[in-house]
Amino acid sequence: MSYLFDPDHLHEMARKHAKSTGSADFEALIADLAEAYPGHIETRQDWLFSLAAGATGIMNVLHGSLSEYLLLFGTPVGTEGYSGRYRIDIHDFVLSGEMWTYTEARFRERTITRPGERAFLPRRQVKGFRVREDTWMLEYGRGPIPTALPVSLGDAVFSALDWRTVFKTFWVYGRLVFRELIRGKI
Repeated sequence: MSYLFDPDHLHEMARKHAKSTGSADFEALIADLAEAYPGHIETRQDWLFSLAAGATGIMNVLHGSLSEYLLLFGTPVGTEGYSGRYRIDIHDFVLSGEMWTYTEARFRERTITRPGERAFLPRRQVKGFRVREDTWMLEYGRGPIPTALPVSLGDAVFSALDWRTVFKTFWVYGRLVFRELIRGKI
């Protein structure tokens, strides 16, 4: 299977827009992504809550297909939780703030990812994480994306009972997947 996005190129673009203080400039990043990947980036911002594995944030889905997603994720107040164990690879490119993580194998070590840096979660691996207030990142997932939806929506369904967020997530992701399928991208 071929993929549209190159994680190294996304990292370069994120580094260009990373800021050590203040919120990232989403409009400029989205414009650069739309130029680099014409027709595959949703340029209209439509933010929705992300309630997943104990963490609450807000996201804006920029690309959705059956094999890849690209989104902006963050929080002005901070959050922490469990990464989830997925059948996909996830790259997080920090634009502002900090993300702290730890793993089962290195449970006494805190890894800090700062603006311009990349964190990688390989498929079938897990992390505990904390993002500080005003942390924003570009997140890229690669693999069978629909398999990630149960974890991604679990808290909205079973804890918050927030059917509006569940519906909006399916609507946004489904619309983008349909758009990509029409173009022949899986």
